Amino acid sequence: MRPLILLVLAASTLFAQETRQSHVNPSPNPADDARPNSNQVPDIYAVTGHFDRVVVLRFKYQTDLLAGLQKMVKQENIRNGVILSAVGSVRSYQVHQVSNRTLPSHDTFENDPTGAADLVSMNGYVIEGKLHPHITLATPDKVIAGHLEPGTEVFTFAIVTIGVMNDVDFHRLDDKSYR
Repeated sequence: MRPLILLVLAASTLFAQETRQSHVNPSPNPADDARPNSNQVPDIYAVTGHFDRVVVLRFKYQTDLLAGLQKMVKQENIRNGVILSAVGSVRSYQVHQVSNRTLPSHDTFENDPTGAADLVSMNGYVIEGKLHPHITLATPDKVIAGHLEPGTEVFTFAIVTIGVMNDVDFHRLDDKSYR
């Protein structure tokens, strides 16, 4: 019985392939999705601040990129920041992209447990200690981009640069109900 289980596990790894799944992403309060824009919220606003410091992170082979970012944001006491850049490569990835035009938003998750790719760029924010990273990956056949998800594992290495801006208020930047 044990050899059969090992054979099935080995086969599932060998034949792992890219998958896509779509999910509805409702607001914590579903009534917010139906609410019209408010005249009390500006169409656009600016947040001004200064970089306190710049933190460069290096990730080694087989490190989960998102888990590593979360660990280092906490360890480095980064409350608010801007993800400025990233380079390297991955040996698997999972991202999600928005896949509709009306609220509630729908997300499509793209996962490839054997998808080797170059890490071409990363940008995004650290907002009140919470990450909102987007990545761009390239293979010989395509470009994959979206919101970084667990399961994106470093191949050769990855380097991520974060500009720390703890003198700013970012708390509404990625709040889709603030409209």
